[in-house]
Amino acid sequence: MDLHDFLTPVAQLCSQTGPQSKIVISSRVRLARNLRKYPFPGRADKSARIECCRLLREAVQPLPQMADGWAENMENLSALDKQVLVERHLISREHAAQGVGSAVVLSRDQSLSVMINEEDHLRMQCVLPGLQIDRTWEAIDEFDSALEQRVEYAFSPQFGYLTACPTNVGTGIRVSAMLHLPALVLDEQINRIIQAVNKLGLAVRGLYGEGTEALGNVFQVSNQRTLGESEEQIIERLSKVIAQIIEQENDARGRLLERKPRAVLNHIGRAYGILANAHSMPSKEAINLLSLFRLGIDLGLFENVPRTLTDELFLLVQPAHLQLLVRERKLNAEQRDFLRADLLRERMASVPRPGSSSGTGGGTLDKPA
Repeated sequence: MDLHDFLTPVAQLCSQTGPQSKIVISSRVRLARNLRKYPFPGRADKSARIECCRLLREAVQPLPQMADGWAENMENLSALDKQVLVERHLISREHAAQGVGSAVVLSRDQSLSVMINEEDHLRMQCVLPGLQIDRTWEAIDEFDSALEQRVEYAFSPQFGYLTACPTNVGTGIRVSAMLHLPALVLDEQINRIIQAVNKLGLAVRGLYGEGTEALGNVFQVSNQRTLGESEEQIIERLSKVIAQIIEQENDARGRLLERKPRAVLNHIGRAYGILANAHSMPSKEAINLLSLFRLGIDLGLFENVPRTLTDELFLLVQPAHLQLLVRERKLNAEQRDFLRADLLRERMASVPRPGSSSGTGGGTLDKPA
């Protein structure tokens, strides 16, 4: 089956919501595993990578969680296919660079994805919308346990699961939540929050993980340590921090509405105006403006406009998803900017200006629930 026939349509994907979805976009738990008696991918020759990839595909694909799923070797995917998977957070940027001897396996609903021969033999993840860290852990733990019945992992009684990067040794777990924190940014509190989180041994990264910037005021918060704590301890510690950040973001929203309502309306109104009227739009600018539009929806400034509209546009304006709209010709950067602006103007045409339903022209701002 063609990848794009398999993937969930963007509108349907973005209609899926979960607890605390105003602030928590998604929860993810990822496990790193390697096979005993096989060299790690970075040290393996081509024949060893191909053999390991074949063995793992044969072990992963028959599992019940992968029924009616999709799998493909990386060398058979186009650059566009790979970038679409990156933009949907189904594979890493590093895995997109892989070729012969690597593969990807997706569950039917794409909540489970498995990267074969990325940095480790296996990078398995579960991603669910909203704040659902416990559920993501239960799902990936069940999948990992089933897979461990079929293959032999590299495991040390002293150190735990052995991985290519020392920071993953032990449980091999990375737990993260993707958070939308525009108020903390506007209130100039985000650096304080990041420093506090780092002191707790957690990492704050950008939209696409390590080494990327926080486009659209979106931040990933995850554990850094995998050795010396159980999976449950790591999840509990991260969950407490996420709960505190959610509280801080809600407080910042209330504080901004109380102290700087005009400034908030100005930011959101300008974002709306540019999104609805621009004729050329770089992806970075679009994502940052959509973040403010999303905040405006959350604050009740756009009557009857669902938050899912911004989440859908957030994905559609990214380069690979734009290219899918015109598969017959390859777009250059300028053409993508024009097409992105056209798409945004079309989708924003039916959105009333912020606060216009109040009849005051200036809008009204209510504190977030």
